[in-house]
Amino acid sequence: MVAAAAAAFVLFFLLWWMLQSEDTPWVPAGLAASVVMLVAASARQVLMQRTLRRHVLAQERHGRHRESYMRNSPKRRNFHSITIQTEAFRTLQKRAAEADANDSFPEDHLAVYKLCVDYLASAEEALLSPVLPSENRLGLIAGQERVRALQRKHMLAWARGAARSLTHEAQQRVRLHEKIEIANRALDCLDSALKVYPEAGELDQSAGAVREFIMSSRVAHWVELAERAAFKGYYRRAIDCYRDALFYLTRDTLDQNREAAAEQITREIDLLRARLDTQKAGRSVVEATVTAKKTRRKRKEL
Repeated sequence: MVAAAAAAFVLFFLLWWMLQSEDTPWVPAGLAASVVMLVAASARQVLMQRTLRRHVLAQERHGRHRESYMRNSPKRRNFHSITIQTEAFRTLQKRAAEADANDSFPEDHLAVYKLCVDYLASAEEALLSPVLPSENRLGLIAGQERVRALQRKHMLAWARGAARSLTHEAQQRVRLHEKIEIANRALDCLDSALKVYPEAGELDQSAGAVREFIMSSRVAHWVELAERAAFKGYYRRAIDCYRDALFYLTRDTLDQNREAAAEQITREIDLLRARLDTQKAGRSVVEATVTAKKTRRKRKEL
């Protein structure tokens, strides 16, 4: 800009000297000098804009490179992973509290169990990082222990709640096959939990109660059929139905209640056999009487 000013100054005096014969030589000289200054100022503005643009682009490239480096750096990844684990643990605790407060829905406990599985998997992946700080590593390990306890608690709660709900539903059904089908679904829930936690003795007790319900439903079904058949006089069919009931009753280990029920069914079978024998004897007497009458008629005819 200084050179442009000097050039304009020289041009002004040069034109003023050359145009001394004119009335106002300083006017064209001033205009020429002004044009030189304007051109120089415009050129300077263009150069400054280009320089500024190149500087901004260079800064943006540098910023993107730095951001990419920070994002992909091990420390950044570890920090991001720890943040995710912290948020996941808070969400898990919140969902667990909601499931405990609303214990009537077993599906809530199952959802918490699945969240625990996801958390443990992501925490295990984070622990594989070689640059993870020791304090963060200890925090993740402690978090895993707490989540494992929550995982076991909610898995058992889901299994108990689902089995209880399905058993109650089975009790409301009328048809035997529907009762057994729904009760078997309850057993499947308990068995799936026992595969994960085989040491859970309370689930064995729940499974035993469901199996007892299935057995009692079958026995009650066959006893009812036997009573109907006996009422109609079909003693042989009633005996067969009682035998089926006795089969389901004595198939597993007998306890005091089962032994008492088996003795009662056995007495009913004995009574039905006695009635059947009486019925056969009565039929024999009737048949003998009819045969005797026919014989006497034939003799009279002869």
